[in-house]
Amino acid sequence: MCGILAVLGCVDNSQAKRSRIIELSRRLKHRGPDWSGLHCHGDCYLAHQRLAIIDPTSGDQPLYNEDKTVIVTVNGEIYNHKQLRQNLSSHRFRTGSDCEVIAHLYEEHGEEFIDMLDGMFSFVLLDTRDKSFIAARDAIGITPLYLGWGLDGSIWFASEMKALSDDCERFISFPPGHIYSSKKGGLKRWYTPPWFSEQIPSTPYDPMVLRETFEKAVVKRLMTDVPFGVLLSGGLDSSLVAAVANRHLADSAIAQQWGSQLHTFCIGLKGSPDLKAAKEVADYLGTRHHELHFTVQVTISRHPSLFCVKMIFCYFCWLPEATFLLLFLYQEGIDALEEVIYHTETYDVTTIRASTPMFLMSRKIKSLGVKMVLSGEGSDEIFGGYLYFHKAPNKEEFHEETCRKIKALHLYDCLRANKSTSAWGIEARVPFLDKEFINTAMSIDPEWKMIRSDLGRIEKWVLRNAFDDEKNPYLPKHILYRQKEQFSDGVGYSWIDGLKEHANNQVTDGMLLHANYIYPENTPTTKEAYHYRTIFEKFFPKNAARSTVPGGPSVACSTAKAVEWDAAWSKNPDPSGRAALGVHEAAYEDIVDTKLAEPKNGSL
Repeated sequence: MCGILAVLGCVDNSQAKRSRIIELSRRLKHRGPDWSGLHCHGDCYLAHQRLAIIDPTSGDQPLYNEDKTVIVTVNGEIYNHKQLRQNLSSHRFRTGSDCEVIAHLYEEHGEEFIDMLDGMFSFVLLDTRDKSFIAARDAIGITPLYLGWGLDGSIWFASEMKALSDDCERFISFPPGHIYSSKKGGLKRWYTPPWFSEQIPSTPYDPMVLRETFEKAVVKRLMTDVPFGVLLSGGLDSSLVAAVANRHLADSAIAQQWGSQLHTFCIGLKGSPDLKAAKEVADYLGTRHHELHFTVQVTISRHPSLFCVKMIFCYFCWLPEATFLLLFLYQEGIDALEEVIYHTETYDVTTIRASTPMFLMSRKIKSLGVKMVLSGEGSDEIFGGYLYFHKAPNKEEFHEETCRKIKALHLYDCLRANKSTSAWGIEARVPFLDKEFINTAMSIDPEWKMIRSDLGRIEKWVLRNAFDDEKNPYLPKHILYRQKEQFSDGVGYSWIDGLKEHANNQVTDGMLLHANYIYPENTPTTKEAYHYRTIFEKFFPKNAARSTVPGGPSVACSTAKAVEWDAAWSKNPDPSGRAALGVHEAAYEDIVDTKLAEPKNGSL
């Protein structure tokens, strides 16, 4: 996952300005430690920090067309680049980079080529022939991008806010599925799938179509020239990613270079739900499993009524050999909060809770020489997997909520997964957010996605059932039907409790009482939220920065609209999965047959 910075239309094009662009680009070096590139054309600058995943030897950026009149700096991966190259046979390619097709597609099709790209990407392209430019972001916003405006009339684009926040008077998060065109004068949506209008679909559920589309999404993400692995929490989503990748790895090109045994990675408090389930999945699949533990120790502080939460980074285990290496003990988790907020550029409570263990795990993954991982983000939004979906009153509201959740992914899970891993120069790929898979899954009549205990359907039943293969099982049955755990919960409930206790030590009752005067926008309502907000404001003090972070009430990761589903939720605003009272502890004793329950008389 690379870092891009583009500044176009500067009044000042002096050497001092060039030096400033280089300085700002270096703020993104964690995203791309393998190469730094800069192209200057008059008052336009395109800078790039490269993480080399495809064609490490010759794919340095910026990239060009044949005569270098078109320059592009790209963050992301274009999975269908080989097919696109075949349709560009009259063009001469300089590198093996998957991203070079963008320059040539622009030559052939002008600005109307974006939807041809299958992948995750954000890019800025400069046409020096008329000094026009475009910038675009992928359909869901898997890769981050910010858009800013300088007082001198310049327009800025950057992978992270920190590269433009000091020099732009105003900036926003670049909306996913959009293109910015200097010729057409602003932003325009290029991604308009059927589900975006939130109309209720009616396509019957076909488990084999769903399974095959997902397998294709995983396989195309095995495109890499460097070592990779899978983030395995032991939940349904990451386990399916691992299971499918494991089945197809031996037949992939990467196996010839790096071997056919899949590497999996997990982090959690010792005894946490995720660690136990992840190890079981890894043993079942026969992966080379790497398990990272941390613990929370609570000790009495100088104030008897307060506690100091100490996070200790304990063991790093290489499985299946089960050789435990004691590495070091120090207050990693709590001490990492400032770094996590600096890198994720958010003060959202759920995001920070989940980002911290992911941030710690990414550091150790990087130490093993791994540069790319597959992850399970997006499934809960598509299939209504969060526990609060148990309360959805009907299929219409269920579907509308999944649409709202997908549209907001770039502000939450995509942001967390990308920036937590990119902090250490690792790229995260998310098969569930494949364009074709989303379109397939979101076309299913949402009645099939509804949680129906009377029919033996728990959350994400349509996905579980699609991979419930008796003859050739993908996963153990109890893993396939394991109840949803949010990542910040699954790594161990003591983690969230520890964060709350730590915040209690940092924020007084009086501070929280006057929070609406200090932070009138998105006013924090808990001490934990207040603490994160103070750290964020230290790094990003501008009004524009705080406005990039979403707000509003939420229960168990719901949108504000879904809070209305249960009157009791307004009194319990905690975003943890445990906030869905009566749901997380609910057992499914009545579920005997989890196989497909056919609708009667053509209806559900």
